[in-house]
Amino acid sequence: MIELVANRQHAGPGVTTPEVPEPSLAERARTLVSISRIGSLSTHSRKFPGFPFGSMMPFATDSRGRPVFFISSLAMHTQNLYQDPRSSLLITQTDTTGDPLGAARLTLVGTTKVAPAGEVADLYLSRHENARYWQDFTDFDYYRLEVEGVYFIGGFGVMGWVPADEYAAAEPDPLAAIAPGIIRHVNADHPDALRRIVAQQTGNTPDEAYMTSVDRLGFHLRLKNGDEVHERRIAFPREVRDADAVRAVFIEMVRA
Repeated sequence: MIELVANRQHAGPGVTTPEVPEPSLAERARTLVSISRIGSLSTHSRKFPGFPFGSMMPFATDSRGRPVFFISSLAMHTQNLYQDPRSSLLITQTDTTGDPLGAARLTLVGTTKVAPAGEVADLYLSRHENARYWQDFTDFDYYRLEVEGVYFIGGFGVMGWVPADEYAAAEPDPLAAIAPGIIRHVNADHPDALRRIVAQQTGNTPDEAYMTSVDRLGFHLRLKNGDEVHERRIAFPREVRDADAVRAVFIEMVRA
């Protein structure tokens, strides 16, 4: 996922580089939903026909990436769903950079209907423990969004529709939970190492190099040379799936 460093300019694609392996949009979409807990649910307004109605919505996602909600029949979005179950959920990566357009976001489109509590309650409560307080209220039910369309934006210049079956079959990146910590550590403690890696890969040493994302196949950097800012992807020499493996390959790349 993408985590940008504060006070950055918008970056262009930079010079053309050979294609570097990276997770598919489907995998990146599944990674984002796996680490997210709150989105914006849009339903069709009953009070203002033809207009969308947006609501802040806590959610959990099942093994197929379908969002699960726990909502009251008294809520406006629930009343809207009674009339028209077509809906969408916008999920955005938490942005701490002052430039949210550089962060990842995802829109899931489909129909939202009541889901059996026996199938989804434990999953939802594992993500939202405080919802146990509402379990005995008769006006609350579990709902699930059956995904029919997926649109993912991974930052500047990375976007596209993802087939629903590919989204359902994809798996979150194994580094998803620890990626933010890796990014913070590398940018804070090893900026010179990043510059050395770029120099070894490209033959040019940038003035500044900042890691913006990391996954099992490699990482993205935002590079600055004078007033020019661009992004580049660097591949790991092999796939990594945990923190120890990430540490080992970075040491190898710096030594190279």
